[in-house]
Amino acid sequence: MNLWKMAWRNIWRRKRRTFITCFSVSFGLLYAVLSTGFGDWGYTKLVDDSASMGYGHVTFEPIDYNISPSLDKRISGTKELKDRIRSVDGVAKVIDRIMGQAMFASASKSVGGMFFAVDPAQESKQYNLFLKKMVEGELFSTTDGKGVVVGTKLAEKLGLRMGKKLIYTFTDVNGEIVSEIARVSGMFKTGVDEVDGAMVLLPIDRVRNILGYRPDEATLVAVIIDDQRRAGDMAAKLDSLFGDGMDVLPFTETQKDVTSMIFMDKSMNYLFQIFLGLLVSAGILNTILMAVLERTREFGIMMAIGMSPKKLFQLVLAESFWIGLVGLVMGIVISSPIYYYFSTTGLDLTGSVPDGYSAGNVPFELVMKIKLFPESVVVILGTVFLLTLLAGLYPAYKAGKVPPVESLRVI
Repeated sequence: MNLWKMAWRNIWRRKRRTFITCFSVSFGLLYAVLSTGFGDWGYTKLVDDSASMGYGHVTFEPIDYNISPSLDKRISGTKELKDRIRSVDGVAKVIDRIMGQAMFASASKSVGGMFFAVDPAQESKQYNLFLKKMVEGELFSTTDGKGVVVGTKLAEKLGLRMGKKLIYTFTDVNGEIVSEIARVSGMFKTGVDEVDGAMVLLPIDRVRNILGYRPDEATLVAVIIDDQRRAGDMAAKLDSLFGDGMDVLPFTETQKDVTSMIFMDKSMNYLFQIFLGLLVSAGILNTILMAVLERTREFGIMMAIGMSPKKLFQLVLAESFWIGLVGLVMGIVISSPIYYYFSTTGLDLTGSVPDGYSAGNVPFELVMKIKLFPESVVVILGTVFLLTLLAGLYPAYKAGKVPPVESLRVI
């Protein structure tokens, strides 16, 4: 009889045991799908939201700007640079911005904070989180007007309302202190107090005039790409093509708080998956080993009539193969509707997570969904199946090592 057919028949001699073992495999698969899926979706969402807060996935900056930011450091020829970057495959959006520190004052109070000078024609809710989180008013319509968009917490600190005056002050390229009067045209609320209480959006051309920049100068050029996982490769590619006289950095360098948080979370996730994988493997090993020990006499007879220890080893390993395969099929059947639910509806954490919860000063999405990258699917299926085969190695080895004569004495 064919070895694979014999192994298939053998695993169904004890149907209950086989189903329990296969269910262990399918449970391991389900856990891996959920934990990896939440990670793939959550990390991508976090990185994309962080990128949309100003820097992008890849950032062109003046030399050493990331180490010591200063408004006297700037990039020239941003219009031509943006046109060249857009021609690269995988680039979704290119935006030049001016970023820096400033003092903001109203009639009653002044506070320090950060500003992003933007061109409203280049910005959209898809690539600018502050516009997505607008709760009142709108973004200024011109690049040289007097409108500004402020965070709700900053407005509360300064006693600002729509249409009220705001004075912003910073140091220009010559080291002179310069100020400008603006009026509040809109407000945003990200839910992160550190952001809502310190960030202001300003019109880019007016800021250029105040700082003494030329029309094609900015402190950074933010590049949004289609797939955040390729940020490192894209940064290296763009650096080799257009990076002369500039630093071209992936988000892992410009947004280190987010990167560190993701690294820690991934590490814990992997540890839990390894621990669960070991538990599932131990259960499978125990089940297959019990099946082997119960069939000691049967194996002795098989070897006595001519089956070699090698063939017996292969037979038990083939049984592990079938258990792994059936377990994967069961796991896919069980996981598919659950995956569909969480990928479309998601897990609503609104009631259990406080409003304004953030990760690395990036707003945390309170309705979590799952998404699996193709390579994650391959790794999950391959790892679960491999663990099942590895769990069958020792029982298979044990089956082929018992002497036939001694095996026949077992009742």
